[in-house]
Amino acid sequence: MKSNIKLSNISKHFNHIIALDNVSLEAFNGEVLALVGDNGAGKSTLIKILSGVLRPDSGIIEIDGKKYSHLNVREAFELGISTVYQDLALGDSMDVASNIFLGSEITKHGLLDKKAMHRQTNELLKRLKINIPDTKVNVGNLSGGQRQGVAVARLVNRGGNILIFDEPTAAMGINESNRTLELIRHLADEGFTVIMISHNLMQVFQVADRIVVLRHGCALLEEKVEDISMKEVVEVLTSADIYNNANKRNEI
Repeated sequence: MKSNIKLSNISKHFNHIIALDNVSLEAFNGEVLALVGDNGAGKSTLIKILSGVLRPDSGIIEIDGKKYSHLNVREAFELGISTVYQDLALGDSMDVASNIFLGSEITKHGLLDKKAMHRQTNELLKRLKINIPDTKVNVGNLSGGQRQGVAVARLVNRGGNILIFDEPTAAMGINESNRTLELIRHLADEGFTVIMISHNLMQVFQVADRIVVLRHGCALLEEKVEDISMKEVVEVLTSADIYNNANKRNEI
């Protein structure tokens, strides 16, 4: 698979706090990369750097073979990097099509072409296998999984091809969580690069291709899910210092 994202030796400090310490990783087209770790591990900082919200102190960001010392929000957006946050940032009083085309509305003779927007929304939802039968319903009346689908469809409609999910199933029930995981898997199968932040290891092993474990700003492990067990990941998460010291000894 082609590497779509390559981060090399990314570091970020907030005064005396080390948020990221020489983190390197890759993400590929057509895969789900899971970032796991406790609160304060550096996951959110890493994603904010990739999204252009934060500037790293050092390191290289490589997108589709082009290298950057940092990105701003506009550059990240133009490169197709989009983040689906937990709050989703949807207009609850607006219908599905209006949410998806927000800021990029289709017009005809100076007026909104609602018919075209609903037609294209239906086509997009069908392509992404997002089950919303009526695109004229207000988003506030949708389930959590459907709302997640609207947020994803809007990003894809805007040209997003590197999709980052921040705890995508938080506060969802089992059925809604499963539908969201199916969407994430389908996006990867369609060729998108998907990065998922999650505390739920069962869901990670259900949907991810590779996993990166972060602890205290360091990337301690990067493995294919098929090559590691959940028990081993838990051991790294709970015995990070031992694991780190063992790696250092192996390098001597």
